[in-house]
Amino acid sequence: MAERTAELIIAGARVHTMCAGDADPAPRSIAIAGGRVLGVGAPDAIAEAFGGTGTRIDDAAGATVTPGLIDAHLHPIQGVELCQGVDLGGIADLRGLRTALAAEAARLRASDAAHDWVRAWNLDYAVFGGAPLTAQLIDDATGGLPALLFFFDFHTALASTEALRRAGITGARSFDDSSEIIVDAAGVPTGELREDSSYQPILEVAPKPSREETLESARSTFAKMRRSGLTGGTIMDGNAETLDLLEALDASGLGLPVRIVSAMDVKPSYSPEQRAAIRAQRDRAGSRWRGGVIKLYADGVIDTGAGWLYAADADGDGLDGFWPEQADFVAAVREFTAAGFQIATHAIGDRAVGETITAYETVGGRSLAGIPHRIEHLETLDPRDVARLAELGITASMQLPHLQWRIADGSDEWARRLGVERAARGWNAGTVLRAGVPLALGSDWPIADLDARVGLAWSMLRRAPGDRDGFVYEPAERLSAAEALHGYTRGAALAQGDADLGIVRAGARADLAVWSEDPLEVPADDLVELPVTATYLDGLRTAHAG
Repeated sequence: MAERTAELIIAGARVHTMCAGDADPAPRSIAIAGGRVLGVGAPDAIAEAFGGTGTRIDDAAGATVTPGLIDAHLHPIQGVELCQGVDLGGIADLRGLRTALAAEAARLRASDAAHDWVRAWNLDYAVFGGAPLTAQLIDDATGGLPALLFFFDFHTALASTEALRRAGITGARSFDDSSEIIVDAAGVPTGELREDSSYQPILEVAPKPSREETLESARSTFAKMRRSGLTGGTIMDGNAETLDLLEALDASGLGLPVRIVSAMDVKPSYSPEQRAAIRAQRDRAGSRWRGGVIKLYADGVIDTGAGWLYAADADGDGLDGFWPEQADFVAAVREFTAAGFQIATHAIGDRAVGETITAYETVGGRSLAGIPHRIEHLETLDPRDVARLAELGITASMQLPHLQWRIADGSDEWARRLGVERAARGWNAGTVLRAGVPLALGSDWPIADLDARVGLAWSMLRRAPGDRDGFVYEPAERLSAAEALHGYTRGAALAQGDADLGIVRAGARADLAVWSEDPLEVPADDLVELPVTATYLDGLRTAHAG
């Protein structure tokens, strides 16, 4: 007689459970009921223990099953507002940029578009060849229309002269963080806008997608995640409106296509009333989403000199953190930890990471529930801070596809500013993992490809997948296939405090990915084309074309 009758048995697959020491190559079956795994084992044993007359059998012979993948850092809702207009990815020089902008301006003039704004995103700093970023470089191409261009990291924007005029930006402004409106010697804005607060005035006057458009676009992004094996992710830019949107999607007839944890941003400028309102939403949750995480910022990005470094970069920049007073950052860590939140901090430069560790030390490195606090990005690390991460058990949340923005000769702005020694410590996931630091992996979409297979391949190759003769950045930092998969499954689950995700064992949620072949055995260059034939969320199957 069955121990408990399974609603579903996935039969005869190779299963990577992500349980320590489990590498059984023999076909196994997975019994599922109530959205959770009942057991994993030999097909005959599982059928005998859990099979019943009403049990559905999904034949997975020849396939490989892993836990559903989790993207540890992405922006699927904020991305709807920011990724408007032309995708500038692949444009390599100023001439190509002007051509693309001119074509978009001509399209707007010839169409019945509801607005006249030229919008674009995914711009590479290398397009400008080190030249100052100025509105004059794009004004002619846009024909006098208002234009807002985002660089790939969304930490820097370039606005046209007309966009600056419409937003009322006529000079420098003081912000409560490290944001900056760049001005020339006469105090006139150049068009370069560094960090979020500086470009918000333009977003306030630029057209926005409607709530319905945002909901539809976000749902489309979530559905797309499933096609590469992703069944969940952590949003790293949330606010009350984000939670409202997740609630609306979850409550709709279709439900959320993936499981989501959403952090809520806390900026230095937030008033006590705003912070209290955020604290009050700690426990907001739905069937497939929840909050409970705070997102802080320790610095900006290295490419513009806003990354916080122990020693100045090649241009003398990098000596300031995101918060005017670091004591206020530490106080925020204490405040929200005491309120029961997990903390995730954007820290790219080595000092930003070190100062974040120091702040976390004041609260023991963990939330009240015992979930390790986490640091996002960690693009260059001082070796002493690697040991400190391990000692406190702080999670390193890294995005290896960001390596794509580097240039082999070191002429990219990131590497040029850092210099050879610090650039050689870039995205050192292998060192971090070998030191015993918990590692979670993700894309930072829309900054990098949402496809988890691309992220896995970059983690293993540290070069562009498919470019077998391409330059490999820091070969010693490459991850094995098993390490990369762990970072996208068990590592990402534990990073968000979910012990019942990222693993296939009795009691775990039945969030699974079914691969046509074993992703741990397929060459990394071919992994991006490996079909994910199906995913399961709470034991409910969605088939995929590949």
